[in-house]
Amino acid sequence: MKSVFSKVSILTSFLIFTIFGITFGQPKSNVINPAWSYDKMIYEVNLRQFTQSGSIREFREHLPRLKELGVGILWFMPLHPIGEVNRKGAMGSYYSVKDYKGLDPYYGTPQEFKELVQEIHKMGMYIIIDWVANHTSWDNPLVKSNPEFYTKDSLGKFVPPVADWADVIDLNYENTALREYMTGALEFWVKEYNIDGFRCDVAGMVPVDFWNSAVARLNKIKPVFMLAEWEGAVMHENAFNMSYGWDLHQALNKVAKGEAKPSALIEIIENNLKTYPKNAMRMQFITNHDENSWNGTEFERMGDAVEAMAVFTYTVPGMPLLYTGQEAGFDKRLNFFEKDQVDWKESKFFPFYNKLNDLKKNNPVLHNGEAGGDFNIIKNDQDDKVVSFSRDLKDNTIICVFNMSKNISTANLKINNAGNYIDYFSDQKLTFKKNEKIDLKPWDYRVFIKQN
Repeated sequence: MKSVFSKVSILTSFLIFTIFGITFGQPKSNVINPAWSYDKMIYEVNLRQFTQSGSIREFREHLPRLKELGVGILWFMPLHPIGEVNRKGAMGSYYSVKDYKGLDPYYGTPQEFKELVQEIHKMGMYIIIDWVANHTSWDNPLVKSNPEFYTKDSLGKFVPPVADWADVIDLNYENTALREYMTGALEFWVKEYNIDGFRCDVAGMVPVDFWNSAVARLNKIKPVFMLAEWEGAVMHENAFNMSYGWDLHQALNKVAKGEAKPSALIEIIENNLKTYPKNAMRMQFITNHDENSWNGTEFERMGDAVEAMAVFTYTVPGMPLLYTGQEAGFDKRLNFFEKDQVDWKESKFFPFYNKLNDLKKNNPVLHNGEAGGDFNIIKNDQDDKVVSFSRDLKDNTIICVFNMSKNISTANLKINNAGNYIDYFSDQKLTFKKNEKIDLKPWDYRVFIKQN
């Protein structure tokens, strides 16, 4: 029997190293990123809330629109049957898994999911699914068939991994049979449905050596793309292609509220470039399912800064994320435990994100991981308000300037790479000298592409 505190102590030690940035040179990685992943952005599908029925069948009607938007990878939130014992709300949490090899009938049949995967692939997109390895529902059949798979307290009772997660119970990865079972379940989805990888929920609460072993086996079936809901270079050593950029996201929220200086954003990016392997991808975002439901929509958290922050996530190193409804300017907190459908209205945000997706895909300097260009600071005399940098790869240069404040600003920039440029959003042609003055409206953003 494993003590609840053993997992907590391991987790605490890991966080200490992460928070204080304790490193010994830039970490190395044995992970090989799939060739197709370098020019992609990722889109999070909340299937339950996507349509009136929440079905695979009805979702498929949106695929042409998502292709037009420029989506590269579709990440589906958990598709498994949801536990009923200690369920929260009428429909329960997606992350309370009752059957790892099952597809919730609410969404459709296994055959319908296979056809969905095939259609996504035919359209030149890729699909990963959410995987909850850390805990199960109270009524998962494993509770009766393999109670030794679970963490117990001093009285031998099952326990949630976190007190507030009362609808789930913790799994014990000291049990080697559990590791084999979980790896087999992961393999099942790749073999049976031909999916392209997994987004792994609270990945750092599961031992990293489990992921290292499991991913090695998955890659023998096909090269998979693995996203860790976690931070830390150790996740990228042997298992994960991408991890969450929570640090930058939280700083973006604070800057939008005037609670942090814009220079904090640059400090985080520079620190990440030093402390993560060169091929590690960081997922950058202004919203996701957790933020939307629990902390508010991007409009609540960022106000007038939404567009600037979105452009920022597309132009700094990393892979940008869009969440269900974001391209429709959907300004509502989706209920996490109930049916709560997105209103797919026409919005200025569809062409906005479409243009950003084109920028990402068609400019190698903005590609992901080691394929992208260098990140270089451009000095300016308004660094209490203005953030300016370039991305450089061989002869390809993009200059990005952001007014991260609610005030008008005029910034004098020390251009690293003078020459002829075009403003990506206005198509205005400009010639930059080594010293340039740029006038910026509140929360303004400018992206200049060098013309060779």
